[in-house]
Amino acid sequence: MLLLSMRIIARRTLREFVDSLAGHKDQPAVKAALDAWFDEVKKARWAGAAQVKRTYATASIVSAGRIVFNVKGNAYRLVVAVDFEKGIVWIKWIGTHKAYDHIDVKEVEHGN
Repeated sequence: MLLLSMRIIARRTLREFVDSLAGHKDQPAVKAALDAWFDEVKKARWAGAAQVKRTYATASIVSAGRIVFNVKGNAYRLVVAVDFEKGIVWIKWIGTHKAYDHIDVKEVEHGN
């Protein structure tokens, strides 16, 4: 099976989140962490969750296609859905660790 580089939908979600932190002392570090995550994942050729864990040991595999990444030392969480066969990563949610405790990680969708 030919493994494709991952396509991430949508980078705009990450930019909007960083913009929402304007004036917050964490903003530059969060932007740097998300930019690095985006660049790494864009180049990745993951066939499954085990490969994600090899790259991101602290990622939580919630289900076959739902993964939670820790951002900036676990101060923030990034929830994505992944279709390994199609090589697509959908950003479903991003927020503080505290806000993460109030969502259903299996059901959350961007915008809710």
